[in-house]
Amino acid sequence: MFGAMNAAPPPASAAAPIELRWQWARLQDLAATELYAALAARQQVFTVEQHCAFQDADGHDFRAWHLLGWTRGRVPSLAAYLRILDPGAKYAEPSIGRVLTVPPFRGIGLARGLMAEGIRRCREAWPAKPIRIAAQQRLEAFYASLAFQVASAPYIEDDIPHVDMLLAGQ
Repeated sequence: MFGAMNAAPPPASAAAPIELRWQWARLQDLAATELYAALAARQQVFTVEQHCAFQDADGHDFRAWHLLGWTRGRVPSLAAYLRILDPGAKYAEPSIGRVLTVPPFRGIGLARGLMAEGIRRCREAWPAKPIRIAAQQRLEAFYASLAFQVASAPYIEDDIPHVDMLLAGQ
C-alpha cells in the first residue's frame, strides 16, 4: 500500500531541501524507539489519514528491509519511510511498499528522494531483478515518472484503487 504523498505547503522552515540520514535495517536490528516511530507513522498515514481499517502488521515485516529517513539535528525525527520485501516474500521480485512521508515533511520532494534511495538499495541487493510496487492508482503518474510501468489491471485493495507497476531490472 502506498500513499500520503500529496503535495502540501512545505513547512515554514523548509526553505532549503531537507537532508536526511538514511537507516537501512532488518526488523530485528531496529531499536524499539525506531520501530515505534516507523509503526506510528504507518498507522498515522495508512489507517488514520486514509480512513482505512486494514492489518498493517501483515507478517511481511520479518522478510523485509526497512528504510527510514531521519532528519538531522539534536533531536532527529522520522520524516520518510518505506519497506522492501525480499524476492519471494510476496512477489517473485523485490517489492517496495508502505511508502510514506510524515505530514510536516510533505510537499518538499522527500517522496522522490525516498523512492530513489529505495530503488538504489534494491539495485545493490538484487541488480538483475525488476522491482514491483502495488501503487495506489492516484499515484500512478508519480511512479511512472520514476520509470515504473503498469503491470496489471486496476484492482481494489483495502477499499483503495491500486495498480501493480514494475521497474525493469538492470
